[in-house]
Amino acid sequence: MHKSTNNAMKNKKKVSVVLSFRNEADVIPELIRRLRDMFTGIEYDYELVFVNDASNDQSLQVLMKHREADPNIKIINMARRFGITPCVLAGFHEATGDAIVYMDCDLQDPPEVIPAMIKNWEEGTDVVHTTRTIRRGENAFKMWLTDKAYQIINLMANIDIPRNTGDFKLVSRRAANELLRMDEFDPFMRGLVVWIGFKQERIFYEREARFAGKTKFSLWSSINPYQEFLRGLTRFSNLPLYLGLVAGGVVSSCSLLFLAVLLLRRLAFGAPLSGSAANLAATLFLGGAILFTVGILGVYIGIIHKEVQRRPHYIIESRIGMDTSAE
Repeated sequence: MHKSTNNAMKNKKKVSVVLSFRNEADVIPELIRRLRDMFTGIEYDYELVFVNDASNDQSLQVLMKHREADPNIKIINMARRFGITPCVLAGFHEATGDAIVYMDCDLQDPPEVIPAMIKNWEEGTDVVHTTRTIRRGENAFKMWLTDKAYQIINLMANIDIPRNTGDFKLVSRRAANELLRMDEFDPFMRGLVVWIGFKQERIFYEREARFAGKTKFSLWSSINPYQEFLRGLTRFSNLPLYLGLVAGGVVSSCSLLFLAVLLLRRLAFGAPLSGSAANLAATLFLGGAILFTVGILGVYIGIIHKEVQRRPHYIIESRIGMDTSAE
């Protein structure tokens, strides 16, 4: 009986929760409490992989205190601030679960949704997206801007990213392994998760306001050209490059048409040829088209520049509670 019990425990599946955070000391205790309560009600082993993106508050001390009572808490400390995507990748590398849930630490995404995600996974789903039906406590303009950005990405790219779906997802071990095989320096995770394929489903939930503290994302982060919009668009579509070609053709055609009209007026009606105003308008028109095209090329060249440098996605300062014998 004792041997069969040990075998059952050994064969028990495990779920890893990867939690990227920066300066969330006020939220972490409640987050851990709710995650523990949630896992108490399901038949799975678990680990909580906290990825500390160079916090400068008491977050690490709070985590260390809770780890004394729960060895399932594991901590990755980044060498400096790297951002969400590198932190998620670091968590994927270190996670040992059969399935991985990744989420933010602000409790806007309720841990109580995880059992429904696990149920989908048990039924053979490799990627479980969570779609927000209500988004409490968020800037309306930012939500509108984000929605329009994803409409453009889906229109121009070769993937279909679910709308109102963020970084709260479950991925199976084989899906996670495929994501880790991607060797892009600055990956667009929301797009790659869709791109890898496998069976994917969505569940719906209501997103809460932050439990405590202030958001780490400013409105500027939604429109900064180095953020999610251009990252998603340029990694899954070459159409912007062709837009430059089209714009150049349109501008050239309009310029020729404009000159033809001026000549026709001169020949048919004896009207004087337009002077400085027409020249200025044509010059500005052409200059704008050239700058637009060069700007698009610059974005892609910048991506190529980052890729050829071959820098690591992140640098880990320390690991706490993890097996480092393989290093």
